[in-house]
Amino acid sequence: MPSEPKARLAILASGGGSNANKICQYFNAHPFIEVSLILSNRKAAGVFHIAETHGIEAIYLPKEAWRDAQQVKDVLHSHRITHIVLAGFLLQIPAPLINAFPGRIINIHPSLLPRYGGKGMYGHHVHEAVKAAGDLISGMTIHEVNEHYDEGKILFQEEVSLNEEDSPEAIASKVLQEEHTYYSPVIEKWILDQMNGEA
Repeated sequence: MPSEPKARLAILASGGGSNANKICQYFNAHPFIEVSLILSNRKAAGVFHIAETHGIEAIYLPKEAWRDAQQVKDVLHSHRITHIVLAGFLLQIPAPLINAFPGRIINIHPSLLPRYGGKGMYGHHVHEAVKAAGDLISGMTIHEVNEHYDEGKILFQEEVSLNEEDSPEAIASKVLQEEHTYYSPVIEKWILDQMNGEA
């Protein structure tokens, strides 16, 4: 198993933080990985309550801070962050941040990429598009982050079956359940593989 110090994980979130909550629960008292920091671009994001509940430091960085990412990088480095996961984070990750953490940033998307990905395709927009297309299968994708929306290397996908009568809200609920089930274990494997030199 890893001989180096614990991996230090930062979660980036813009919203309520249900995925962030599951991640914090999963890695509580984990022997090799800890959630060390939560960052949000929205001052009133619900994820700040999640952070408080778990006793994890959370910092608000406004949209301007993400443009050249220097302030973001300074905060991450000062907290000795080794890996970054996006959990409902709606800003595009700037190239300087990707270059500072090569292969160390992943995201979760509520569709089976490459379908329903790209700029503007997030949250309810995705599920409304799935409904409009009449798809009977949707799902979620966990992927590495690169400079283009939803185009990084796919690490994991899970399908969900839909019914014709499912509303976008019902589709969202089914997909979110899969996100909550699989995101944390995939994060764990991703980090441990890197710590063991397998990725």
